[in-house]
Amino acid sequence: MLNNTSTKVMESLLREIAKFGTAYVKRIYGDWTNPQMNTWKKLLNDFAVLPIQQFSYTTGKNSTDTALIIDAMDLLYTDKFDGFCIVSSDSDFTRLAHRIRQNGLVVYGFGKKTTPKAFVSACDRFICTDLLDVDTENLGNEIVQENIPVEINNTQKKDKKLNKLLKNASDSVVGDDDKTVNLGTLNQQLLKLDSSFDPRAYHCKKLGELLKSTGLFIVEGNNVTLK
Repeated sequence: MLNNTSTKVMESLLREIAKFGTAYVKRIYGDWTNPQMNTWKKLLNDFAVLPIQQFSYTTGKNSTDTALIIDAMDLLYTDKFDGFCIVSSDSDFTRLAHRIRQNGLVVYGFGKKTTPKAFVSACDRFICTDLLDVDTENLGNEIVQENIPVEINNTQKKDKKLNKLLKNASDSVVGDDDKTVNLGTLNQQLLKLDSSFDPRAYHCKKLGELLKSTGLFIVEGNNVTLK
């Protein structure tokens, strides 16, 4: 369900969504009588996205928010879906994300890096649309090649917030006797601690590459050990 997004990210956005499953219902909300929406028309046909008309009854008020929320609740009560993707940088959908998750469904949020923290945290996973041009594989299933050296990045090595997040995630999933953790398991824990975590934000295509660049971890295949 799309609201307040740009035509520039449509293809990469749908490619990203496809990593999580099949999008059976694809809708975008707006006032299609507005000439500014003309650039969307070809894209909607190309990607089979259904435009939902919502007139702008009052200047300065976004009536599409309400329409999206009502439709989302209607779809929720059909009990036919496993999750929702909400594409917006608007904090007004925070309560909607909470409500969907209360029913046991997964919520994937997509928006700009300026998206309010409340909406970001309300999602199981939040992907910054500014990062979608980076071509990357599924982080949870990646295998890092052992013989390819990765240079330690001083910027990431000094990033206290990043290092704290990585260490906390690692400490949460390692055993008492074994300090080694599976790369996919670590990635899942990172997303639990920070739904917006994405190696692409640190100019790394994969999680293993990011871990190596901090100089804090030893990565061998799918195994990660804190130094």
